[in-house]
Amino acid sequence: MITIIRAAVLAALFLCSATLSAWAQDVALSSRDGKIELSGTLLGFDGEFYRVETEYGELTVDSTGVQCEGPGCPNLDPFVAELQLSGSATMGEVLMPALIDGFAQRNGYTAVREDEDEHRFTYRLIDEKNEQTVALFMFRASNSDEGFADLLADEADIVMSLREMRPEERVRAREAGLGDMTGLNRSRVLSLDAVVPVVSASNPVKQISPLMLARAFAGKVTNWQALGGPDAPIDLHLPDTSSGLAQAISDQVMRPATLKFTDNITRHARPADLAEAVANDSFALGITSYAEQRDTDVLTLSGSCGFALDASRRTIKTEDYPLTAPMFLYFPARRLPQVAREFLAFTRSPAAQIVIRRAGFVDQTPEEIPVEDQGNRFTNAIAVAGPEITLEELQRMNAA
Repeated sequence: MITIIRAAVLAALFLCSATLSAWAQDVALSSRDGKIELSGTLLGFDGEFYRVETEYGELTVDSTGVQCEGPGCPNLDPFVAELQLSGSATMGEVLMPALIDGFAQRNGYTAVREDEDEHRFTYRLIDEKNEQTVALFMFRASNSDEGFADLLADEADIVMSLREMRPEERVRAREAGLGDMTGLNRSRVLSLDAVVPVVSASNPVKQISPLMLARAFAGKVTNWQALGGPDAPIDLHLPDTSSGLAQAISDQVMRPATLKFTDNITRHARPADLAEAVANDSFALGITSYAEQRDTDVLTLSGSCGFALDASRRTIKTEDYPLTAPMFLYFPARRLPQVAREFLAFTRSPAAQIVIRRAGFVDQTPEEIPVEDQGNRFTNAIAVAGPEITLEELQRMNAA
C-alpha cells in the first residue's frame, strides 16, 4: 500500500512539474526549415525581433527567420509597439509629453493621453491615415530611484532621471544582464535644468551664497537676520528624499560644504507643491529646479570674491551657473521598437530643441552670445582678478 501511495505522489509531482514547465516556456521559436527550435518565456517583441528568456540566457531573435508557436506569441497584424518609461515626475509630466506631441505632429500621428492614476498614464499614437494605434508610450512618473528600480526589475525600457546612475545601480544592472550602463548609447542628456534657491516674492532677501544656503539646510543658520532679512525663523522646503532632484541638491549644495540636511525640513512629493508652499510663506526658503520655480523668486548666488550669478537659460546652458542639473534618459542594451528609436532620434533634432525650450527647459542648441550680452562674465572676471590675473591678461581676454 505504501508503495502504491508513493508511486501516486511521484506521478502527481511529475505531472505538476510538467505543467509548470509548459506554462513557463510560453513560446517556441522554430526556423523555417524546422531544424532549429528555441523555447522560453517571451520578454518582448518590437515588431521585428523577439526577446526571449531561455535556458541559455536572454536572446534576441529576428522574427523574419522563425515561426512562433505557443500562448505567448504576439499578434503580428497589426503590431502595436509598447514602450515603458519610468522615473522623474518633472520629466514625465512636462518634458516628455511635450516631446511626444511634437514627434506625433511631425510624423502624421495623433497623440492621445489616457490617465490611469496620479502617477501612471499612457500616450497612444494613432496613425492619421488609417486611424490605427501604432504605439503606446506608458509612463510611471514618480522619481529617479523608482525609475532605476523598475529598470532593474525589467518593468521599464527607459529611465527618466535628474541624476546620474549610482555605481551600485550600474553593478546591479550589469548583473541583471542589462549591459554596461556607462557605455556608449546607454544614456543621453535630454535637456538641462538647474538647482535654484527660491523664496516668496514678499521676502526682501535677494541673494545668498552657496555656503550659507548649505548652512541653512543643515540647521546651522535658522534666522533670516543672518541672511540680511527680517528677524524671523527660516522655514525649509525640499523635494522628497527619493527624487533625483533631492539627490542632485545633496550632491551639489550639501556635499561641497561637507554638511548634512537637518531633520527640520518639509518635504514635497511634487515640485508644484513645493513652489506653492514657498510662494505662500514669506519666511520660507526652498530649493527646487529652475523649470519648476513657478510663482517663487529665485535668489541670486553670491560668492566670497564678489561675483554674483543669476540662473537663466543662457547661464545654465553655458554652465556659468554652478548648480546645473542635466536631465538624463537611460536605456539598457536591448533593441527598442522602431517607433521608439525614431522618437529617440527626434529628441536630438533642432525641432525637439524648440519643443524643449517652449516647455520651460534649457535646450542644447549651440548659440553665439554677443560680447555686449556678456557683462556678467566680464564683471566677474574683473572682480576676481588678483596677482595671478594681471591687467594685461584681462586686456588680452577682451581682445580675444
